[in-house]
Amino acid sequence: MRVGITGHRGLSTEVEERVRALLADAVSGYDAAELVAVSCIADGPDAWFAEAVLSAGGRLEIVVPATEYRDSLPEWHHSTYDALMSRASDVHETGMTASDAEAHMTGSEILVGLADEVVAVWDGKPAWGHGGTADVVAYAERTGVPVRVLWPEGASR
Repeated sequence: MRVGITGHRGLSTEVEERVRALLADAVSGYDAAELVAVSCIADGPDAWFAEAVLSAGGRLEIVVPATEYRDSLPEWHHSTYDALMSRASDVHETGMTASDAEAHMTGSEILVGLADEVVAVWDGKPAWGHGGTADVVAYAERTGVPVRVLWPEGASR
């Protein structure tokens, strides 16, 4: 089972703890031997889900939206990004250079195309910019990929 991940970045510490628990619970519902996380491994839910799947014994496939993607992520996340990248069983690239909204959406479209389902850490609100979580959810739904939304009750971003 290949499960893609999309979700909001920049969550508070309190929401992060609750989201990590939701993701761990979701991962426990799969057969770890058959589970493959498909992630862009950005800071936040992308990386947390990848870590949870690897910890459970699953595999990780990474989608890199652009060659400048890693450098566009927060510097404090680079070591996590590099550690996850070193554990990837496969890496998919868009061929794009600039880490912008277009590249992020293209990467997400590749991610959705690789997935049997998508887990979305999503508050249900419209995207703040093109390629945001809501856009990825809408794309998955348009293309017939099931979406499982996880969001802590009463949480906000």
